Amino acid sequence: MDFSVRKELIKNRFENQFSNTPEIIVQAPGRVDLMGSHTDYNLGYVLTQAIDRNTWIAARPRQDKIVRIASLNVEGTSEFHLDDIQHDTVNPWTNYVRGVADILQKEGYELTGFDGLIHSTIPFGSGLSSSAALEVASAILFEALADWEIDPVQIAVLCQRAENGFVGMNCGILDQYSSAMGVANSVVLLDCRSITHEIKPIADGVQVMICDTKAERALTGSEYSERRAQCEEGVRILSQFYPEIRSLRDATLGQLAAHKADIPPVVFKRCQFIIEENQRVLDMAAALADGRHEDAGQLALRSFDGARDLYEIVSSEMIAMKDAITGAPGVFGARGAGAGFGGCLVAFVREGEIDTFSSEVLKKYTDFTGIDADVYPVIAASGAGLVLSRSHN
Repeated sequence: MDFSVRKELIKNRFENQFSNTPEIIVQAPGRVDLMGSHTDYNLGYVLTQAIDRNTWIAARPRQDKIVRIASLNVEGTSEFHLDDIQHDTVNPWTNYVRGVADILQKEGYELTGFDGLIHSTIPFGSGLSSSAALEVASAILFEALADWEIDPVQIAVLCQRAENGFVGMNCGILDQYSSAMGVANSVVLLDCRSITHEIKPIADGVQVMICDTKAERALTGSEYSERRAQCEEGVRILSQFYPEIRSLRDATLGQLAAHKADIPPVVFKRCQFIIEENQRVLDMAAALADGRHEDAGQLALRSFDGARDLYEIVSSEMIAMKDAITGAPGVFGARGAGAGFGGCLVAFVREGEIDTFSSEVLKKYTDFTGIDADVYPVIAASGAGLVLSRSHN
């Protein structure tokens, strides 16, 4: 959607919803991980980029410490008082906003209530981090309304804590960090242990494509937490033999193989995938920067195979999409985006063949599944910030 059209749309709908005009609009982007599935909570590396699909919140401050929030994407309006933040079971998507408010106040930040209207161009449940974008946008909004400043890395950390503690999803730092710290026209090599990053280029000649299966994701908090617990069990066992191992980032395949008999088979598989995936992140960053697109594509395909066979987070629709992608013209490779269990794949496609690639993938995937997918290019975008400030209203 054109920027000016979108701005007018959210302003007009805000006025219809709240009988007033917004004073401020903030945005936070979604993200796609180019490599690094589930490596974040294992304190490893992730190669990620913020994308040009984002969440906006238009808002007007209130003086009564009440937050009223509605969305153009989801039905329902929710209201809560900043002195009494409870979970909303009727409109659970608002718990991301509530959780951010809760953690900010616990950290000593003074918050201002507001009327807010959300509009997102990030597909929900696709693995592109719509929830993290809403969290980060909420934090940016609270910051702007109360006129205090907070470091973007701290925003990511606090939003992650909000999702872990209030929402109840035991996620790592990847999604929130990507949304807060994205860099236009570049990718971010995130070190999840130090919570720092390096900016990495992508050589000309390749386009990142999102291939959305449009199948309902089967990911649940219990399955995600189960994978995390299995990794932690692997660390606990390995650290008995190698005290320097504090996370799977510290372990080698040789160390893992040496103690295969000591580790339950399913835990062994999970650990093998994470150790291999962590190295693939570093290899992918180098391959994309050097223009070795075929190598990058092969790394992506090996990541998909590991996610399917070792980490077991690949759905039948994801397999159908991968088959459609790998038979299409101009493609170097593809892998699952996000936590898996459905959602999107990310494909690396030769520039100049985007249209033929897209049409072929759409046709083949529909033939395989009967589902109409969505395929589109994305570019690396800047992190969260203001769209409209009070001084420029």
